[in-house]
Amino acid sequence: MNVKLGIIYGILIWIFTFIITNTISPIVIEHITYVNIIIPLSITFVTGFFGVLYIREINENEVIEGIKVGILFVIIDIICDLIFFIIPQNKDILVENYPVHIISMTVLILVITTLLGYLAQMKIELK
Repeated sequence: MNVKLGIIYGILIWIFTFIITNTISPIVIEHITYVNIIIPLSITFVTGFFGVLYIREINENEVIEGIKVGILFVIIDIICDLIFFIIPQNKDILVENYPVHIISMTVLILVITTLLGYLAQMKIELK
């Protein structure tokens, strides 16, 4: 496992999720009163992108590597949330309902990275 690359991608996932969520959220909230889909969608797209970048460098045990990097991404997300929102008590859309955010984020990231690892180990021939 390339821990340094995993940490860099984990921090980038958190940053891009934060930027996308804070950019799109005011636009959507003006037109729809209750929206809880922006954060999971941004987590899905950003984790998928950086997960592909990470997994394509791995040549063996891709599924196990996907699980490991997924756990690393979750730990980094929780640490960044603690540093920037929980400890300084900043209110943000990411932490309004923090237990739901943690559960959905953990499930999404682990499913995405494990699936990417599974797909990376498949031998596909296109004719």
